[in-house]
Amino acid sequence: MSRTILHSDMNCFYASVEMLHHPELAGKPMAVGGDPEARHGIVLTANYIAKRVGVKTGMALWQARQVCPEIIFVPPRMDLYLRFSRMAQEIYSEYTDQREPFGIDESWLDVTASTSIKGDGMKIAKEISSRIKYELGVTVSIGVSWNKIFAKLGSDYKKPDAITEFSKDNYKDIAWKLPVGDLLMVGRSTERTMKKLGICTIGDLAGAEPSILETYLGKMGLVLHTFANGWDETPVSVEGYKAPIKSIGNSTTTPRDLVSELDVKIILMALSESVGARLRENGFQCRTVEISIRDTGLYHFTRQCKLDRASNLTEEIARTAFELFQKNYNWEHPIRSLGVRGCDLVSEEMPLMLEYK
Repeated sequence: MSRTILHSDMNCFYASVEMLHHPELAGKPMAVGGDPEARHGIVLTANYIAKRVGVKTGMALWQARQVCPEIIFVPPRMDLYLRFSRMAQEIYSEYTDQREPFGIDESWLDVTASTSIKGDGMKIAKEISSRIKYELGVTVSIGVSWNKIFAKLGSDYKKPDAITEFSKDNYKDIAWKLPVGDLLMVGRSTERTMKKLGICTIGDLAGAEPSILETYLGKMGLVLHTFANGWDETPVSVEGYKAPIKSIGNSTTTPRDLVSELDVKIILMALSESVGARLRENGFQCRTVEISIRDTGLYHFTRQCKLDRASNLTEEIARTAFELFQKNYNWEHPIRSLGVRGCDLVSEEMPLMLEYK
């Protein structure tokens, strides 16, 4: 039985969410990222107005300003983006429990079991697109196909606010004509190697001799050959408990140098409360606590400790952070900066494994 796979990608996600909260920026070039006052940091995402004049993700803020002097920078608010990501997942969950996040703003959905009730892939994609736009106020581009690779290719094919289907009837006419670099997992280095072999399009890759690909690209060459031919059978993961981001943290440079364990304990408690509150607000728990320390001698280090069980409780995070500090700092200098981070995040809905003795 042929599968029906969707790949949903929220367009210019961070920028789109910020535009909802800054209606005064409508029609103006805008980017999310860094600290514009300090003139450091990079562009995390830009709206389409900024992108059209050459602003790109990963570009330094000063470079973006050179490309687009009128650009307006907005500092990132990850908690806000996580909230929208979670609301999108709630919509997706009404169509399937086979949902595999690909970052905070993208997801694969296997809706095969829903087609008998809700219609074919295109109909489901149109319904999801409409609901995201109406309920969240942002747009998505959705790819529809029988495998994950072509579904992802479809969501990238047209942006913004578009739906593209790569079916077994049309993929050779459309997908195979696209640049080979558009295929998932083909990076710049791999693309350069392929071009030396005369492989410029996805169709060229599909028709290439597998033994030659393996010679120049190793086992990955065979994997990419499979992808290009539409033979990918990788399943979409069933809804799990892994969080779409890896960590939530907070740090501070103190107004005065810290010179005692009591000073440190007070600051770590305040930072842990901030981290715990953000974890709870976003429905996450951390399985690892990390601290970062910088002293007045500019010595800097981080240390981690794995928790016995995942937690988002302030007291547990603070206690672990302070124990890490006591074990790893020898007070050669007063402390200038402290940070606490919850890492290895999971959903707070993850079942708790109990031990019986």
